[in-house]
Amino acid sequence: MKSDSRAGKLLQSGIIYSAINFLTGLGNLAFQSVLGNHLQSQGQYSHANSAINGFMPLLGLPPQVAIFAVTHYIAHFNAIGDTARLQGLLAGSRKFLFHLTLVGSFVAIIAIKPLSIFFHYSSSLMLVTLICTLLGLWTTLATALCQGLAWFKRLALIGLLAMILRVTFGYFVTLKWPTPETAVMASSFAVLAYLVLLVWRKDLALPKNTVATSPWNREFVLYLVVSTAFVVGNYCFSLSDLLVMQRNFAGPDPDAYTAAERFAISLPITVAPLLTVLFTNRSVEHTAAALGAQLKLICLYATGLIFGAVCLYLARHLCLKLIGKDTPEAAAMIGHLSLAMIFVGLLQAVGTWALASRWTRISLLYGALGIGYSALILLTGKTPDTLLKTMPIATGAAFLILFVVWLTAMRRHKPVA
Repeated sequence: MKSDSRAGKLLQSGIIYSAINFLTGLGNLAFQSVLGNHLQSQGQYSHANSAINGFMPLLGLPPQVAIFAVTHYIAHFNAIGDTARLQGLLAGSRKFLFHLTLVGSFVAIIAIKPLSIFFHYSSSLMLVTLICTLLGLWTTLATALCQGLAWFKRLALIGLLAMILRVTFGYFVTLKWPTPETAVMASSFAVLAYLVLLVWRKDLALPKNTVATSPWNREFVLYLVVSTAFVVGNYCFSLSDLLVMQRNFAGPDPDAYTAAERFAISLPITVAPLLTVLFTNRSVEHTAAALGAQLKLICLYATGLIFGAVCLYLARHLCLKLIGKDTPEAAAMIGHLSLAMIFVGLLQAVGTWALASRWTRISLLYGALGIGYSALILLTGKTPDTLLKTMPIATGAAFLILFVVWLTAMRRHKPVA
């Protein structure tokens, strides 16, 4: 009976979180409309988006790796009611994430120059991007805490506030100074939304006599390695094409591709909260009752992906008009990109399941497939036509491989009663 109640709460949390996130997605569409209409010079729109959605996440990969490892163990101790170990882990994880963020900042500073040269970014845009990336890294701990403690409503509220700040600030700053640099600043201004967590600071406060428990042990290190493979795979499948575009395309093609890509990537992003809920629940629940709810969540996620892709394709001209980029080139790209993003979303679902279940080999395979995919499109995607033809085939093949391996693992791991 208790498992059924938890299963019901799982679906309820996923639906509520996704509904609020849908509103956030509409706000982010408004932000794209602001950029599309204010950044009119050729290449400005694509430069801004590739910096915000491609380059900044690349620089911020190290702390992102830690989110899943820390979230997994916070969720575990919170679910079993082990308050002492949970408090100790929270205290130890704060120190761990603090030091990791420092390391990530150092890596970002070192890597930014060669990467900016390779991907053809201007020095001024790279300086602004670096500063904004470093500021954004400090939200890692807040995200891990919210996910691990199952504060999905609070996390959704933060996302909603971040969207409002991004659109409002972005509108006025890019209206006055329409450059990619100000667009990056506007996107990063949204991190101020995390200050709302101060309202719940008492919930985050630890007893004075709390002894910090270092998360570092053999099991945590192994999970950190697996998390690295997962995060790298996620990035490669969902965002690396923006950097390929930034390096290989010229003329009007980058703006057209970016406009179509922003709508296509919104498909997995819109239903991504379902995977956030799935990850937290799957990290602690492996029972037969929980399995049924988790599979329903996956089916709901897949249905949302496909339904969204159909709607996007049918309304592609209307969508592109909203951001001032309704060109024949951009409209023609949406079909290929939407198909590719359906496979990307399904890959993310299987990868999330494997990571939460601690299925090491599948997680490592997911990361390896992602790296192979990025290398393939970087080598072959010299023009929009070749890139768009390669992406659906490559992501579809990667999903088929991962899905077959996942099904095999599901047969071996029988859920407990």
